[in-house]
Amino acid sequence: MTSFRIKPALLQIHSVLGLVAALILSLMGVTGAIMGFEDEIQAGLNATLAHVTPRAEAPLAPAELVARLQADPALGKISAITLSRDPSVAARIRFARNDAGGRPSSLLADPYDGRVLGEPRGEAFFETVRHLHRWLLLPGDGNGAGRQITGAAVLGLLVLLITGIVLRWPKRASSAKLWLKPQLGLRGRGLHRSLHSVIGTWLLPVYLVIALTGLSYSYAWYKDGLTWLLAPSRAPMAAKAPREGRSEAADAKTVSLDRVWTTVREQIGDRFAVMQLTLPAGGGAVRVRAWPSEDHDGRRDEFRIDGATGRLISADRYADKTTGERVLARILDIHRGSILGWPGQLVFMLAAALMPLFAVTGVLLYLSRRRLRRPQPMAQTIQLVPGE
Repeated sequence: MTSFRIKPALLQIHSVLGLVAALILSLMGVTGAIMGFEDEIQAGLNATLAHVTPRAEAPLAPAELVARLQADPALGKISAITLSRDPSVAARIRFARNDAGGRPSSLLADPYDGRVLGEPRGEAFFETVRHLHRWLLLPGDGNGAGRQITGAAVLGLLVLLITGIVLRWPKRASSAKLWLKPQLGLRGRGLHRSLHSVIGTWLLPVYLVIALTGLSYSYAWYKDGLTWLLAPSRAPMAAKAPREGRSEAADAKTVSLDRVWTTVREQIGDRFAVMQLTLPAGGGAVRVRAWPSEDHDGRRDEFRIDGATGRLISADRYADKTTGERVLARILDIHRGSILGWPGQLVFMLAAALMPLFAVTGVLLYLSRRRLRRPQPMAQTIQLVPGE
C-alpha cells in the first residue's frame, strides 16, 4: 500500500525535474556527442596539414624551435609545445592569452626548421562546443555561473535515473521481458511512454557513469571525495609538490628549455609517443606530459621540472599508480567511454546524442497526462418549461 503512495510522489518529482533540466541536459548531450570522436575528427581534418616529410637530421630541440618561432613578432607568447615521436608529424604550438583575455589559435609547425604550416582545422569549433558543454558559454567560464548550472543539471540527472528506475521496476519477474522490449506498434502516448522508459532503461548504466564522472568537473567537494575514496594518500602529496616548485623558482624570470629538455631525456628518453611541454607564465616549473600512444588518454607520465635549473621537482608515473589513482587519472576516458576502446566510445556517443529523445517524449507524456487529468465539462441539459 505504501508503494502506491510513494510512486505518485516520485512521478511528480521525476516530471517536474525533467521539465526543468530537459533543455540543459539535451544541450549537454548533443555537445557531448559531438566531442565523442573529437581527436579522430581533428586528426582526419588535419591529416595533410600536420604531415611533414621526414629528414635525415634530428628535429629541433624545443628551445631552438621556440626561439625560431618567437623570432616572428606577429606570433604571441608560446605557452605549450606538443611533440610526436613520429618523424612525419608536425609540432603543435599553443599560445598564452593576450591582453584581451582571448587565446590565439594553435599553430602547426615543421619540427625540423620551425616553419609555420598553418592553423589546425576544427580547433575553434570544438573549443566552442566544449565551452558550451561545460559552461553554456556563460561569462566566467569555469569560474562563472555556467559551471554551477551544468553541475546542478547533472545532479538532477542522477535523481531522474533513480526515480525513473524505481517507477519502472517490474512487479513480477515474468514482466521483465516486456520491461526491456519497446512496443513500436503503439501510437501516441503509448509509443512515447515505451520509447522514454525502455530506451532509458537500456541506457541507464551509461548515463549513470557519465553523471558520476561528470560531477568531478563541476564540484571540488565531489572531486575531493573521489580522491579520498580512491586514493587517500594522494591529496597530501599533490598539495605539497606545487609549493616546492614555487619556492625554488620564484625568483627566476626566464625558462631554460635546454636544461628542462636534458632532464626530460634523462627521465624518459625516447619512451613516449606524444609529449607536451607547458611553459609557466613567468619563472617557475615546466609541466611535462608524456603519453605512450597517440590517444592522449589518461595513461600518461607527468613531470614538473624547475624551469631555471632543470631540477626534477616531481615525477608522477602511470606505472607507479595504484588502481584507485589510475581510475582518477582516466576519469575523462571513463566519462566518454574511450576506456573501453572505440566500441565503448561509440556507445557513449550514441547515448549522449539520444538525450533530446527523453526531453521530447518526457514533455509529451507530461502534457498528455495533464490532459487526461483535466476535468471534463458537464453535459448541459435543456429543461422545457410547460407553457413556453
